[in-house]
Amino acid sequence: MEKYSSQIDVSVCTEPRPIDQGHVYVRAQRGRWQKIRQFIGWALMLIFFVGPWLRWNGQQALLLDLEQQRFHLFGITIWPQDLTLLALFLMVSAFGLFLVTVFLGRVWCGYLCPQTVWTFWFIWVEEKLEGSANKRRQLHKAPWSLNKLWRTGGKHLIWLLISLLSGFTFVAYFVPAAALATDLVQFSAGLLSSFWVVFFALCTYLNAGWMRAIMCTHMCPYSRFQSAMFDKDTYSVSYDAKRGERRGPRARNTDAAALGLGDCIDCNLCVQVCPTGIDIRDGLQYECINCGACADACDQTMSQMGSATGLIRYASERQLEGGKTRLLRPKLVGYGIMLLLMLVVLVYAAASRVPMALDVQRDRNQLYRETTQGWVENTYILKLSNRTQQPQDYRVRVTGMDTLRWTGPEEVTVPAGEIVNLSISLTADPYQLQNSIQAITFVAGNGLLQVQTNSQFFSPSR
Repeated sequence: MEKYSSQIDVSVCTEPRPIDQGHVYVRAQRGRWQKIRQFIGWALMLIFFVGPWLRWNGQQALLLDLEQQRFHLFGITIWPQDLTLLALFLMVSAFGLFLVTVFLGRVWCGYLCPQTVWTFWFIWVEEKLEGSANKRRQLHKAPWSLNKLWRTGGKHLIWLLISLLSGFTFVAYFVPAAALATDLVQFSAGLLSSFWVVFFALCTYLNAGWMRAIMCTHMCPYSRFQSAMFDKDTYSVSYDAKRGERRGPRARNTDAAALGLGDCIDCNLCVQVCPTGIDIRDGLQYECINCGACADACDQTMSQMGSATGLIRYASERQLEGGKTRLLRPKLVGYGIMLLLMLVVLVYAAASRVPMALDVQRDRNQLYRETTQGWVENTYILKLSNRTQQPQDYRVRVTGMDTLRWTGPEEVTVPAGEIVNLSISLTADPYQLQNSIQAITFVAGNGLLQVQTNSQFFSPSR
C-alpha cells in the first residue's frame, strides 16, 4: 500500500479530486482503521473460501442442498420443517444490524459488506499492477502501448480469476464442493451448475471491478433507509467543522489562529482516499460507508502539521456540538430488546428441536379390508426421518388399542440425514372393537429420543 512521506509539502495540494469521468481513483491509505478493515476483510474472505471444504462426520460441513431440500450445518441437518429456525436467524441478523447501525452507523458497509471487501481486494490488485491513484489515472488516459496492454490486461485477468474462484466457491455452498470441482475440471459439470458459477463470477467481476461505488450509491437499498435509524447520538465518520474551519493551506509551524484559519489545511487527502469519492467535510452523506479511510488520512496530516488528531473521527452529532453522547436511548434500547427477544426464541426453538420425525400415511385406496379369517386390517406407511449426522436405530410401536396385532418390521436403521418408509398393517378382531373409528398413536424412539404421531383405526360400523 502507498505511504505518505513525512517530508511532503502539505501547504499546497496538487492532486485532483479522485473522480474522473465517473471513475473513482482511490488513493492508498494506511492507519488504524484501515488495519482493522483489512484484517476483517481478509478474515472474512478466508472463511468464505475455506467454508465449502470443511468436513464433518465424513461429509461437507456447510452445504445448503436445495436439490435434497436439506441444509447441513456441521452436525445439524435442517429440513424444510425447520425453516422457522432460518427465519428466526434472519430476524436476529436484521435486528443486530439495526442495533449496530443506530450505535455505529454504517460500519457494516465499511467493514463487513462483501461488496466493500471484494472492491478493496480488486483495488489492491489494481495498485500492484498499475501503481498509485495518479499513475492509474495517467495510464488510463495514455494511448495504448505494450506497457499499458500488459498492465491493464494482467489486472483484468487476475480479476477474472478471482471472480471465477468466488463464483465457484459460492455455488459450492449449494452443490458438493469436491464433486463440483471435479466436474468443472473434467468439463462434465451440469448446465445449471456451470451457469451459476459463470453468473456469480460475472457479478463479482462487474460489481467489484467496474461498478464499485455505484452499487453503494445507486443500487443498495440499505444506503437509502439507513438514515431513518440514525439519531444525534449515532457514531459515524464526521468532520469537526468548529475546529477545522476556516480551511486554508499554510506552512508547518504556522500560527493558524493568527491567520484566522482552522486546523483543516484543505489538502484534499480525505477526498482522495474515499472509495465513493465524496467530501466528508460536506457533512453526513448517504454515500459514506463509514470505512474510516478519511479519518486515517486526516490523522496522518494533522500529525505532520503538529496538530491534534481527530479532526475527522468517529463521533456523534451531539458530540460535535459540544454535548455528551447518550448511549442509552429509546431507539437503541428498543432494538436491543427485540434482538434479545429474538435470540431467546431462536435458542429455545433450536434447543427444543427433535432430531427425528415420524409421519404416518394411511392407505389411500381403502379405509380398511377384511381378511380371509374375518379380521379387520388397516395398512399404513410410516416415514421415519433421521435428522442427525449418524445412523440411528429406531423401534416403532402402536398404543391406544391393546387388541391390535402388528404385521411388519418393528426395528429399523435409518442412515444419517435420510428418510426410511415402513409398510406395516394392523389387524383386530371386529368383535373386540367398540367403535368404528378408534384413536391410536404410533411411537418411535431409540431410548434417548421419542416421537409420536396420532392416527385412526377404521372398522365396519356395528
